[in-house]
Amino acid sequence: MITTIISIGAYEFLQSYWINDLSIVKVVSIAPWVAFLIIIAITTNFFARPIWKLFKKVNPALYPDLNGTWEGEITTQTGLVISVRVLIKQTLLETQINIHTETSKSLTLETTPTIEGGEPKLYYMYRSIPKDPDWSSYIGSTIFDIRKVDNDPQSALELSGSYFTDRKSTGRIRFKQISTDVDQDVSFY
Repeated sequence: MITTIISIGAYEFLQSYWINDLSIVKVVSIAPWVAFLIIIAITTNFFARPIWKLFKKVNPALYPDLNGTWEGEITTQTGLVISVRVLIKQTLLETQINIHTETSKSLTLETTPTIEGGEPKLYYMYRSIPKDPDWSSYIGSTIFDIRKVDNDPQSALELSGSYFTDRKSTGRIRFKQISTDVDQDVSFY
């Protein structure tokens, strides 16, 4: 529907300011290009991030931009603390979270951003792949609370939550955004 409205708007613009004898049939040839440009705009960081910043200026209560490099820790149910480095790539349609430790990496299966009670949250399902090929991979899930760490305007974001795995293990994970760069290598191995 949005594509149709934008296509008709583009048709009217072209007819009024550029080509006076443009027939309505030409909208059919304009519509696929409009759809293509909209898809590119909402699925790539290059266009999605500026759009997101613009919308955030209009409405600061919108879901936060999580793109970037993060660092933190996992605390297992036995009290073991494991350092993590995280890379989050987010467009207007999807969020990919790659969590790396010295012994494993976790890849996104599904993410669902939501706002509950006015607070942003991120539902996250992942598959963890151990570095040692003799260890088996496992599936886990976390509901991340998203909050600002400091109250100043340049404050960093923090994600934290409890995790649960299909190996019946639990624990807590917490990490803080250290950069908005999505091209850094965060892997340990």
